[in-house]
Amino acid sequence: MTKKTILVVDDEEHIRLLYKEEFEEEGYHVLLAGNGDEALVQVGKGKPDIVTLDIKMPDTDGITLARKIKELKSDIPLIFVSAYEDYKHDFGTWASDAYFVKSANLTELKALIADILKGRS
Repeated sequence: MTKKTILVVDDEEHIRLLYKEEFEEEGYHVLLAGNGDEALVQVGKGKPDIVTLDIKMPDTDGITLARKIKELKSDIPLIFVSAYEDYKHDFGTWASDAYFVKSANLTELKALIADILKGRS
């Protein structure tokens, strides 16, 4: 079985590195992007199976970026990951497969990713 690939998009490097370490321990291949442009390049060449996407980033917000990702690859599952629970009710986040409020405990996020990928295999 080939490893599934997760693209982690977050402007905070420590978050990207934490997620990379945690997801690799679960057996995933992990791609990282610190902004919208890097994310679009990774989606184009890296063929991620799923994307975790921060909402508040300096260059482009995650909701706008999600639309661009879906234009490139409409079937890719997206999980918005934000420190702000308020965005959960924003109409723009409805295009995602899930919404996760950032936490130091990634158990729930890992389970969410596994469930979404299981449903697509």
